Order: sequence, then structure tokens, then C-alpha cells
Amino acid sequence: MCTLEKRGKIFILTLTGAGEHRLNPVLLDAVQSALRHVRDESISSPSSALITTAQGKFFCNGYDLDWAGSSPSRSELMNSKLQSLVADLISLPMPTIAAVSGHASAAGFILAQSHDYVLMRKDRGFLYMSELDINLVIPAWFMALIECKIGSPMTRRHLVLTAAKVTAKEAVEKGIIDSAHDSAEETVKAALRLGEELGGREWDGHVYAQIRMNLLAGVLDEIAARRSTRSRM
Repeated sequence: MCTLEKRGKIFILTLTGAGEHRLNPVLLDAVQSALRHVRDESISSPSSALITTAQGKFFCNGYDLDWAGSSPSRSELMNSKLQSLVADLISLPMPTIAAVSGHASAAGFILAQSHDYVLMRKDRGFLYMSELDINLVIPAWFMALIECKIGSPMTRRHLVLTAAKVTAKEAVEKGIIDSAHDSAEETVKAALRLGEELGGREWDGHVYAQIRMNLLAGVLDEIAARRSTRSRM
């Protein structure tokens, strides 16, 4: 499912295996458990950074729609768990980096964009908001994150209203990601260099997290509104 290792002050969370790393409750719970461990460890290891990456040709191919089937309750459960995971990433007291090692689609793209920095391999993989192609409405909280992270309205339109499959090179040009690298290995190496640089600034993690939470307040508000709606149902 996933592993967590530490190199110096850098935490590396890896989605393991050669599959598509589709987000179902089991995987989401495993990732969130790893984040709780990172948060606990950060108390005794300040000035840290988190890198999230994956094995195989997929970073994350979105929700596990086969698991959800036609069950609205299962779909809502996946969405709820991803909301909780993203809220945890936003409040994590350290810089976060997604080292996108392959395709990142729909909820997988949202997972990547929930990190402060997104690096991607350019020899394989694309970013893809697939909802239009599979007749699903993009949740409002997905759109809130996209609006916070992608400045150009034309780029947002291209991404969500054409279901474009965006390469790493194009993603850099459009300001969707920070940098593109020759291979998955080079992407992780670049992420490690960036993590060490950010950790070397020795920022107070709680201050960093609070500023990030203010920056992405619109996303947290959408998540909170959805949770409030569920609690009244």
C-alpha cells in the first residue's frame, strides 16, 4: 500500500506496487496513518519536509471506481476520506513536495496538488482531470483547490473543461507544476534537494502550517461545509 522512510530530516511516503494506486478507503487510511506518524515525529524532528511519490508508471489514477461500483455511500466514503487526508496535508507542520512519478488523474491530481510543490517526470505520465470524459461532476472542493493552485483561468478551463492530458513539459509552461525531470529517479532526487533546502531554512513548522491554512482557507472552507452537510443528513 504505502511505506514511510526518513532520510535525515526528510520523510518519504511512497505508494508501493506496480498498480494504479487508486484511492480506496484502505489506501487512504494507510496514507493518513503515515501522515499522523510524520506529524508526531515532527515534534522531535523540527525543520523537516515531506515527499510523496509512488512506484510504477502511475502516481495515482484517481478514485477506485471499481470498488465504489454504483454505491453512492461508497463514493461518499472515498470523498470524505480524501477530504480528511487533504486537510491533514494542508495542516502538516512542514513543507510538502509531490514527486509525481507517472500518471496523476482526477483525485490523484488533487492529491498531488495538495502539496506545496509539485515535481514531475517528463519521460512518462500526464496530468488529467478525467471527470468530463467519464460523466462525473468535479466536486466543489476539488475546484476550490484548483483555483488556489492554478492562477490562469484559461489553464483551469483547459484542464477541467477539455479533460486535457497534460504532459510535464506543458504543465511547467502553464504553471501547474514547479519543474519537470528526466526520470522518476531524477524527480525524487530533485525533490530531496528541494526538501533539504526548505528544511534548511529552519522555519517554525506550526507557523508554516498556519500560513498555508490561511492561504488555502477556501479549500478548508469547502471541506468544512461538506462535512457540515453530511452531519445534518
